[in-house]
Order: sequence, then C-alpha cells, then structure tokens
Amino acid sequence: MAFEISLSGKTAVITGSNSGIGLGMAWELARAGADVVLNSFTDNDEDHAIAKEIADETGTNARYIQADMSKGDQCRALVEKAGACDILINNAGIQHVAGIPEFPVEKWDAIIAINLSSAFHTTAAALPIMRDAGWGRVINVSSAHGLTASPYKSAYIAAKHGIVGLTKTTALETAEEPITANAICPGYVLTPLVESQIPDTMKEYDMGREEVIKNVMLKRQPSKEFATTEQMGGTAVFLCSSAADQITGTTISVDGGWTAL
Repeated sequence: MAFEISLSGKTAVITGSNSGIGLGMAWELARAGADVVLNSFTDNDEDHAIAKEIADETGTNARYIQADMSKGDQCRALVEKAGACDILINNAGIQHVAGIPEFPVEKWDAIIAINLSSAFHTTAAALPIMRDAGWGRVINVSSAHGLTASPYKSAYIAAKHGIVGLTKTTALETAEEPITANAICPGYVLTPLVESQIPDTMKEYDMGREEVIKNVMLKRQPSKEFATTEQMGGTAVFLCSSAADQITGTTISVDGGWTAL
C-alpha cells in the first residue's frame, strides 16, 4: 500500500527557521502541502519576506512569528500564537566552544536554554493541541553529537544528548496515541553559516576548497560529503508520512556514516 505524503491541512511550527536546517525543513514541509510557521528571535522585514516567499511559491499559508527560545514563556507563546500545531519541529540552537574549566557560565545557561529547555516548553504547549486534533508529530533536531561526543563542546553535547532523552520520553507518553516523537541527528550540513566558514578554513590550513572540506571539515564524516538542508527537510517530511506511523522514540542519523565510526 502506498503511503501518504501530502501534508495538506497540517500546520508545522519550526523553531529557529529563518535560515539553515530549520528553513530547509520549512520549505520541504510547505512543498508537501503543510502550512508553516517560521521563527527566530529577530523580527525584521527579511524574516517576514522569507515566509511570504514560501507562501507565494508553494501556495501554502506561511507566517513568521518572533519568539526568543531562551525564554520559556515565549516558547510556549509561539505555539499558542500559531493557533494550530500538528507538526512541531524543535530546531533552534546555538554553539560555543571552550574547555570545561573555562566555559563561560552564561554560555552554558544559554545553550541549555535554547538547545534543550525550549523543546520542553514548546512540546508541553503543543501536545494538548495535537491530542485535540487527534494527530501529531514532534521532531527534535539533535545532532551526531547527541549520540557521540567531542572535546570543548560540553554544553552543546549535553543539550543534544538531552534532546534524545526528551524525545524518548515524549514518545512513551504518547505511545498509545496517533502522535509520534523522533529526533533527527545531522552530521555536517551545508548551511549558509558553514559555507561562510570554508574560505577562512582554507586560509588557515593553506588548502584548496575540496581538500579542506574532505580532510578538515568532514574529517569525522565518512561520506566526505555535506548533508543538505533539503535532505533534512525530506527526512522531516518522511517522519510526518503514514509510513512513519510506527516510528517513534528513536533517532534518525543523517550524518554520512559519522555515528557508524
């Protein structure tokens, strides 16, 4: 039996989605027919223009709602302002690199708040809406670092491991309902931020573009290829399809073999 891929009539709320992975997911969900709510902490004309572009190209209802994901009340208000939330994608995240003794406390607190606690708050607000609607998908964007570790990224890795645990608990609490919860664990994804880092990395290592990508940036990614934001979006769309009705409480790695090492 063919599985359903149309998300027409569904509304997806995607945190941290005015660029990068979150925006890629918004585009693919909209292309599958879902209405989308974009979000970030800014509230610029450019943010609303992105939503309009998605709406114009896909014929869906795309909106932008500002909310600071470091604030629990704003996380919950985002879901409430959306009005509907059939699909919740917790994607917002920040990073800081430092050894544990030198790690700034304020950076630790901010990373835990944005990368982990925000997902708790949005999920708490979304689950009653999904239960009333009789269907729901919670998709948390973790990382290869939600399953493995590296030095100097203690807060990020703690948060991403925490996201995997929160995903499992959410799945167990909704296991007998038509609601699923899963975590996508990307490796290196070619986002505009990563693209902007390539020239400086080339200078630092005195290497050409392809050499620095394969031997430096993708050292831990066996495929030696970046994942794309479109692939992240496609994975999210699949998890929203009927083929994924019995996929819950697990992780989907899109990491070019990183976690197979």
